[in-house]
Amino acid sequence: MSGKSFVDTNIIVYARDPADPYKQTLAEDLLKRLSRDRSGRISTQVLNEYYVTVTHKLKPGMLPEEAWLDVKDFQVWRPVAVDMPLLNQAFRFQQRYGLSWWDSLILGAANLSDCIRVYSEDLSHGQMYFGIEVVNPFV
Repeated sequence: MSGKSFVDTNIIVYARDPADPYKQTLAEDLLKRLSRDRSGRISTQVLNEYYVTVTHKLKPGMLPEEAWLDVKDFQVWRPVAVDMPLLNQAFRFQQRYGLSWWDSLILGAANLSDCIRVYSEDLSHGQMYFGIEVVNPFV
């Protein structure tokens, strides 16, 4: 699959969560491929959610310093900042599709990053939103 791909928080968390080895392996492989191809995209929202989840919700959780190194490594993915252009895009998605605000922010960031797909377990696999396809890598 060519083109840029946006990655939702849950995929990145699975790459660090040993509770489900199958999903962990798939998530790790996907992130490695997107890094190698330089086609992965992300947002500061995703990085915030990732940091909180892996340091406070995973059992066992990651050390803050370890999680922060991951956040810093994702800088090369050109994170989309949560700013007014993103909020405007998110509002457009929410109004058109009736999505939650948080999902609208994900899709808005993907749109601003010129992505053709979003990897997510939370959104409906195969659904199209303004030309962006949702792909659940665990299906």
